[in-house]
Amino acid sequence: MRRPLLIRLALLLAGVAVFLIGYGAATRWGAGRALMAGDDLAWLRMEFGLGEAEMARVRLLHEGYLPRCREFCARIAARKGELRAALAAGSESPESIGRRLEEIGSIRTQCQAAMLLHFEEVSRAMPPEQGRRYLDEMRRLTLDSHQEFERSMSHEAPGPHGHH
Repeated sequence: MRRPLLIRLALLLAGVAVFLIGYGAATRWGAGRALMAGDDLAWLRMEFGLGEAEMARVRLLHEGYLPRCREFCARIAARKGELRAALAAGSESPESIGRRLEEIGSIRTQCQAAMLLHFEEVSRAMPPEQGRRYLDEMRRLTLDSHQEFERSMSHEAPGPHGHH
């Protein structure tokens, strides 16, 4: 008689423990998501464990770079819009399309170079170990953003169009 009661009590306690652990994890996750929703740099603070002074320096650099980033994005979007309109009109020669694509590529190259410099500057505002880790990740993201597409279209892996 005593054994079934102990089993029920153990199951009840295990259920309560699972609930409390799940509730705690969900609450922390939800709080982190809510924090990130209002602050586009919250992930940086959380991922790299930055303090207030470090975050203030990073935020200043970030806010200083945003206008330049927006300018690059606007220039790229404008040139892509012009290319789309020209392609839709059917009035572009292959040479003209190539020149337009080269111009878009040139702006993207300038953008990537500016981003890499910005990331280096931000990394110096962080503690050395976190700064190195941040810079490594930002370089990877910046340089490898088209890696899967390029790999699929190259000889490295057969892609949707095979080997060229």
